[in-house]
Amino acid sequence: MLTVGLSMCYGLMRIVSLDQFFYYSLGAHITYTVVASTGNFWLGLLAGMAVVVLIALLVEKSIYSRIYEKPLMFSMILSFGVNLAGVGLIKYIWGLTPKPVKSPIGGSLAVLGTDVPGYRVFVILLAAAVYLGVWYFLNKTVIGTAIRAGIDDMEKVEAMGINIYKLFTVTFILAALLSALAGGLHTPMVMVVPDMGLSITAFAFMVVIIGGLGSIKGTLISAILVGQIVSFGSLIWGPLAHIAPFLLMLVVLLVRPTGLYGSAYLRR
Repeated sequence: MLTVGLSMCYGLMRIVSLDQFFYYSLGAHITYTVVASTGNFWLGLLAGMAVVVLIALLVEKSIYSRIYEKPLMFSMILSFGVNLAGVGLIKYIWGLTPKPVKSPIGGSLAVLGTDVPGYRVFVILLAAAVYLGVWYFLNKTVIGTAIRAGIDDMEKVEAMGINIYKLFTVTFILAALLSALAGGLHTPMVMVVPDMGLSITAFAFMVVIIGGLGSIKGTLISAILVGQIVSFGSLIWGPLAHIAPFLLMLVVLLVRPTGLYGSAYLRR
């Protein structure tokens, strides 16, 4: 989910939105706080997404709207600064102590002779539903169609009289929403810590690059490929789980520099 947002941000807005990892971590911490206070995981998940959307809207209007015309490196450095400041704020509010969140769904399901925890099955199904929802939004709605057109050729979309900056705002908010959802859903599987976003940064960017910048379909297929490679790699040789995804990325870029499903027309 987080990688879909990253891909959309670069594909349309031509920015490297490193602060998505802050929204991921913030969504997880707010989910933890609400669960600790009320015991309701789903309420925590919704609260995390709501707070992140408000903060992301503030960041987009106050910071990103001023740099869309700047070079790519400018957005990369600025978003890295927003990410660091956000993580620092999380450390100040929640501290450094790892925090557990109880899984809202117990039990397990037998899949191919292996017991898979019920919550993980739910997350897989929800991720598929979210992908279908994003696909429907991008392919069957007017705003989504404009966003897809902007990913391929921003100048033509502007020439048609469409305010590209409003599409930027919608895209950025959607990306932050997906990041917060990913962070909240991840809390029962990991310990909630301020730096939890930084630990997945490399793999997230690998997924986006392999799939092709701006391609939601490519991001989904890339995420499945990288996940399977990491799983099989860890069974064969521990370090291979970390090396294999990078090798896959190198091979893909050598064969297809735009990624598996990246647009050949994508340009800044």
